[in-house]
Amino acid sequence: MQLPEEFIRNTRETMGEERFQRYLKSFDEDVPVSIRLNPLKVDSSEWPVVGGEPVPWCRNGYYLPSRPNFTMDPLLHAGCYYVQEAASMFLDEVLRQHLPQQPLMALDLCAAPGGKSTLMAAALPEGSTLYSNEPIRQRASILAENAAKWGFANHIVTNQYPEFYRKSKLRFDVILCDVPCSGEGMFRKDEATIREWSQQNVERCWQLQRDIVSDAWSCLNDGGLLVYSTCTFNTKENEENVRWICEEFGAEVLPVSVRAEWYITGSLLPGFDLPVYRFIPGFTRSEGLFMAVLRKAGETRNAPQKEAKSLLRANAQFTPNKRPVYPGQNETLPSVELTYPQAIAYLRGEALVLPEDTPRGIVIVSFLGYPLGTAKNIGSRANNQYPKEWRIRTTYVPHDYEPVLSRR
Repeated sequence: MQLPEEFIRNTRETMGEERFQRYLKSFDEDVPVSIRLNPLKVDSSEWPVVGGEPVPWCRNGYYLPSRPNFTMDPLLHAGCYYVQEAASMFLDEVLRQHLPQQPLMALDLCAAPGGKSTLMAAALPEGSTLYSNEPIRQRASILAENAAKWGFANHIVTNQYPEFYRKSKLRFDVILCDVPCSGEGMFRKDEATIREWSQQNVERCWQLQRDIVSDAWSCLNDGGLLVYSTCTFNTKENEENVRWICEEFGAEVLPVSVRAEWYITGSLLPGFDLPVYRFIPGFTRSEGLFMAVLRKAGETRNAPQKEAKSLLRANAQFTPNKRPVYPGQNETLPSVELTYPQAIAYLRGEALVLPEDTPRGIVIVSFLGYPLGTAKNIGSRANNQYPKEWRIRTTYVPHDYEPVLSRR
């Protein structure tokens, strides 16, 4: 794998020689595979992860011994777990340490495909509302799918540019800005990010990131939290942007308690010693990530926001009230348990033949007790109602089920 010379020169200078050499050696190591259970649906004591090892900074995160064929696991499609890079799960530790235990308004401003949004949905206090936004329409559709499958009741997905939120006048207690970046932390996992890297792109990114943060900051309640994160290494997109947020908006950078054995790296910018958290392959068991937690000055307040909520709901791509009939929404519908081959056939959009005693009309179809969606039983067959855009495209059907979760 050939890394860009300019990246090598800049990153060696940023990390220092010893740290940089350890990073380079990580390219010869296996890339960790990790998932995060959905506590809204799965009790880990009843459904342990097969061969799983806990991710230490996330309550519901687990490393897997190898990468299974996730696409062919119906429980993934049922929203029982989410496949997520381990470093991204550090957000769980951040939220656990810093969120007040009261209903909150939360925003994930650059949310697709939905990993950090579904994590927030599980971590927010009961009664909270989560808005997840993605400017690119195709990516917003994927985000909406993952949000629907996760099943958090008060979750709204929008397809807008960040300035829309600024103009909406809606205010949030916590905002995640997982901003578009140059992707240096993903080089080991995705070779396409290497080909796309350039110093010019780094320059474009740090300026775009400041624009996004500016819009987000105007949406943040006094006393509210902004979590800033990237999946890159350079200080321009990381420490220098955090310093700019402090200088421009008077933000306070908050510490997060971490353990030494997690091998998280602090600031790599000379003269900047505020608490920031950098995950570097070769040190942490993860890909690359940078995260900082910033607080807006002032007393925390929760103001009525009915007009702004109506505006955003009108522009939402997905809300709990607009989602298709989906698992757990209508518990009065009869449920039919599918075999593994039937479940895969259903997820591919095929019609089913259900047991003769199955009631006519709309039924929920399930696998291992977890609903996958609905079908319309007309007797001789059941017409598939699984959304077309969610369907499995491959024609390959494994003969046996290889579970990621196993009922105890």
